Amino acid sequence: MRVLATEAEPTRLIEEWVGADPLVLVDAARSGGRPGHIHVIDLAREQLPAVLFRGSTHHFSLAETVELARALGRLPERAYVVAIEGARFETGAAMSPEVEAAVPLAIEEVLRCTSAG
Repeated sequence: MRVLATEAEPTRLIEEWVGADPLVLVDAARSGGRPGHIHVIDLAREQLPAVLFRGSTHHFSLAETVELARALGRLPERAYVVAIEGARFETGAAMSPEVEAAVPLAIEEVLRCTSAG
């Protein structure tokens, strides 16, 4: 398993995804849902809903980047997104208790995605 943590423009990551099997992208979601809710999206079966990643500070959101990679043939066959619905998005804000409590469950989902065949 290779872990890459970055705040870079998401489109710059597309080349990092080449050869990943599976690819699991982990992010915070901002859809207005319940803080701490875990979203798991199998990108082979569905598009990444743009509504989950509203308010990105990047030029391209994660959803747009995933769909660009798909259009370019650069999205791995097995690709997933695991995102925790956030509560606080101000710069430097601490994790809310609901989000912090969801982290172990999100890790379990990441591990499940990496072992899915």
